[in-house]
Amino acid sequence: MSIEDDALEVRARGWRTLAALHALIEGQLEEALQSTAKLSVVEYTVLDALARQDGWHMRMQQLARATALSPSATTRLVNRLESRGLLQRVLCANDRRGIYTELTPDGSELLSAARPAHDRTLEQALATAGETAELAPLVQALPGLHAAV
Repeated sequence: MSIEDDALEVRARGWRTLAALHALIEGQLEEALQSTAKLSVVEYTVLDALARQDGWHMRMQQLARATALSPSATTRLVNRLESRGLLQRVLCANDRRGIYTELTPDGSELLSAARPAHDRTLEQALATAGETAELAPLVQALPGLHAAV
């Protein structure tokens, strides 16, 4: 095996470890959010992203980036959340072609109700992962990633 092959294997192993950590956390969050708020992780992510915006709105392409979904999947997700009364679409005042997505009061209320379960579950999942030899280095690196952004 060459040095390049070794480097590729190290990166691949790192990616598999990252995917394992993501799957562990997402599975636990999915269960907690479904049981407490009838939300999926990606639905929670949309509500949370909107709540963090000044004015509580985002363009659809911003939501797609925030959720790592395709534009069509984002549209289906927004349609689903809009039908539940958790968000609404509004025309951009400066650009009639632009459409914003905004959190509704019901969406804000549901997000507030779901946040404690989300945060508690995330903390527990990270603590569990931190006790697993393969995942511990990633868990330890997370605070540094926030500082780098």
